Amino acid sequence: MKSIFENSKKASRELALLSDERKNAILNKVADAIAVHQAELLAANALDLAKMDPENPLYDRLQLTESRLEGIASDMRNVAKLPSPLGYVTNERTLENGLYLRRISVPFGVIGMVYEARPNVSFDVFSLCFKSGNACVLKGGKDADESNRAIVALIHDILKEEGVNPSVVELLPATHEATGAMLNAVGYIDLCIPRGGKKLIEFVRDNARVPVIETGAGVVHAYFDKDGDLEMAKRIVNNAKTRRVSVCNALDCLLVHADRVGELPELVAPLLKQEGKPAVTLHCDERSAAVLGLSASDEDGLYGREWMSYDLSIKVVDSLDEALDHIRQYSSGHSECIVTANEQAAQRFRNEVDAACVYVNAPTSFTDGAQFGLGAEIGISTQKLGPRGPMALEEMTTYKWLIDGNGQVR
Repeated sequence: MKSIFENSKKASRELALLSDERKNAILNKVADAIAVHQAELLAANALDLAKMDPENPLYDRLQLTESRLEGIASDMRNVAKLPSPLGYVTNERTLENGLYLRRISVPFGVIGMVYEARPNVSFDVFSLCFKSGNACVLKGGKDADESNRAIVALIHDILKEEGVNPSVVELLPATHEATGAMLNAVGYIDLCIPRGGKKLIEFVRDNARVPVIETGAGVVHAYFDKDGDLEMAKRIVNNAKTRRVSVCNALDCLLVHADRVGELPELVAPLLKQEGKPAVTLHCDERSAAVLGLSASDEDGLYGREWMSYDLSIKVVDSLDEALDHIRQYSSGHSECIVTANEQAAQRFRNEVDAACVYVNAPTSFTDGAQFGLGAEIGISTQKLGPRGPMALEEMTTYKWLIDGNGQVR
């Protein structure tokens, strides 16, 4: 695998010579090729799907469809339309001694991506890295290996047609050994980003010798405040929970103010009547269970859980303070939401919730690079050092200082 890392490093230097216009044209050509080769991509994906139980929460993440491929191609075209993130002067000054300093944005070089059953990530990572002048080394999971190989083969064909070194994107074998090699590729991998479940992220963080940015799991809450609008809350909770249950921005726990607990049956009614989807299973504390006519769940393991399925925890709280305390204790720092017409409560929620994305009267399903107008995303960072929230083009750059002098010495 050392030769793969060496080829990627060399390709990253060649990529720096491509103009932004040329990169945009290639991204658009790859987007066009997705539509042309849709049947081959879906056939490869079907081989992966055949090996996975449809009841597995990862099945939905693994699945490609015509509409999802169209969305991926659209995201790639959107990335091509965005301004280049490179060469921005983010700080400049002239010192008293006459030295002229500028801090400018530059690529990392080679970005390593470790991810699970998410073949869309292969396209997203390529588009963001290519546009931002980075080569990328992909390490997908065995569950999506057929899909990933078809995707990278398609990208390589376009790069070769355009006379670009195909090693600007490389796919490692879907083995644990390949993961270990990437995490120890000091001098070749400039940044590693894990995207997947808690165990994967912790393994990468604990074993990497190269720099890592964590994209954390999402344990997501929505709080229906005593001053919240019921109809709005119904739409927000339903969308946050059921749009796609397997993604990291999906709702995991609903908090309801005690003054509104009588409206809980109406609030959750849309979750129980899903057209073409399973009904959501509600896991309730004692007070919510009593109102809904259900049995209360054992609170051990009920909270702080990323369901990734048609399941939802519910808890009744007596105040905004209690809601904030609960979120403090169980949130993963991904996305949190309040539904309220009280601006004071909204402002407290904004100020006191420690998460990458904090919503007032909008669902957490919007935590997504494309939805934020960033073109696409390489992941949602929940850490505080470096990027936080959706990581897109700007987050794929670092910086360097340029210093111009006229013979000054210290």
